[in-house]
Amino acid sequence: MTDRLKGRVAIVTAAGSGIGRACAERFAAEGAYVVVNDRDAESAEAVVRGITAGGGRAGTFVADVSSSERVTAMIQETASRHGRLDVLVNNAAAPAFGRVEEMPDELWRAVFAVTLDATFFGMRAAIPIMAAQGSGSIINTASAAGLNGVATFGAYGTAKAGVIALTKTAALETAGRGIRVNVICPGSIDTPPLAAFVDSLPGGRTAFVRSIPARRIGLPREIADVALFLASDESSYVTGAVLVADGGVTAMLGAPPAED
Repeated sequence: MTDRLKGRVAIVTAAGSGIGRACAERFAAEGAYVVVNDRDAESAEAVVRGITAGGGRAGTFVADVSSSERVTAMIQETASRHGRLDVLVNNAAAPAFGRVEEMPDELWRAVFAVTLDATFFGMRAAIPIMAAQGSGSIINTASAAGLNGVATFGAYGTAKAGVIALTKTAALETAGRGIRVNVICPGSIDTPPLAAFVDSLPGGRTAFVRSIPARRIGLPREIADVALFLASDESSYVTGAVLVADGGVTAMLGAPPAED
């Protein structure tokens, strides 16, 4: 590793597993102190133990990020304890599947609360702190499903589209104050929720992978690599960007990819 985040303080939400965990581990390996957020204390603590065992620095903040009060407390306490906040990764999301005409109010609102509202809460609390110190990087996790329609992904895709729009607006509002706000749109990444979804499809994983131009499902660490770029000085002139990491899926018009 190259200490690209040495001396910096980062918060990663929903970091108890999947993409969030990979980001927390990568940031710590690059020298950052990482606050590992998750609503499950055991998962968060396991990630911190792994980071500290490898010589990194990390702590937990257990919170359900759909609560604006808990998100604000997490960000303010982190900045107060460490004297700064350099990186915020708004990664939490609540996947839900169902056709539009079958989506109950409660499920729709639950998806938005964790996926879009929590991102807003995090940015609203972090921006004043980062502006006061004259620097900061906010990285939001959206989805390729926020760029194009996906059947049964109505709530999730719409919430992620909102994350993309909110990212661009915040980037414009903060660019003159030393803050960069960007969004990553992962495609299919090998996490437990994706595995459950893929296994339920006709043809299973084999057929699903065949629909991806890269001919494979992505890994959480590959998204963490993108997040590291956005967190580091290597992206110092990048703000308001939508970085897609989906193995080529959104590049397709709709026809199947050419045979290898």
